[in-house]
Amino acid sequence: MQLLCPVCQMELKKVDRLWRCEQGHSFDIARQGYVNLLTVDKKHARHPGDTKEQVAARKAFLDSGYYAPIAETVCEMLLPHAPKAVLDAGCGEGYYLTCLQDKLPQTEFAGIDISKDAVRFAAVRNKQALWLTGTAAALPFPDGSFDAVLSMFALTVEQEFARVLQDGGKYLQVIAGEDHLMGLKKIIYPEILRKEKNLHPHLAGFRLLETRTLEFPFTVTSTEQIQNLLSMTPHFWRISKEGAQRLQQTQTLTDTAQVIFNLYCKE
Repeated sequence: MQLLCPVCQMELKKVDRLWRCEQGHSFDIARQGYVNLLTVDKKHARHPGDTKEQVAARKAFLDSGYYAPIAETVCEMLLPHAPKAVLDAGCGEGYYLTCLQDKLPQTEFAGIDISKDAVRFAAVRNKQALWLTGTAAALPFPDGSFDAVLSMFALTVEQEFARVLQDGGKYLQVIAGEDHLMGLKKIIYPEILRKEKNLHPHLAGFRLLETRTLEFPFTVTSTEQIQNLLSMTPHFWRISKEGAQRLQQTQTLTDTAQVIFNLYCKE
């Protein structure tokens, strides 16, 4: 899989334990196997993205199988298109990419995330994919590198996704529905404020092929896993002290996941 230098956009070539371009820019391959291509000018914080603790919490929750129906639906929607090269943009610790790769062992896979800790976890989980620290706003790949891009509860950067996709390539956008995790919300917020959300956005350069809504109940029976679930969500950053106290006192949580899957085709 070809990579571009994030500094000068020239081709990177793998030499021993690093990737180097003709201009002399080089990027070490970490001991775990990932490559950090996130340059200082692309950082919006000293340590962008999820923290090590958040990533560990997500891994513990996902590995327990609570969200297995989401991974199964990703596979159901992409497998019929038999992609040969797949990018997971905002890959986190690699759970969903790895589930898909298990079904497509001959396919090339790459995952990119702005969190170095997330990519480190992903590289430990899965040695068969190419894992990169970087931003979806400036993907380090040539035009037309992939025939499928996956975005799991992450930002949609339609211009970049269209650029790295081949003509006719597929983009699977997975987002939370309006009623996603309502049980969690009722515990941590004194009042639920509903905001109108565009669940099937128009994306320039893409045509919406298919959309699905997946709903399923699940029960979490440990305080630790309830906290892990919180750490995976945007509510982790918004929760009040009172809401955090109420959740810490919750030993069992029965909730419903509501997830929207939008499959687009690059025109």
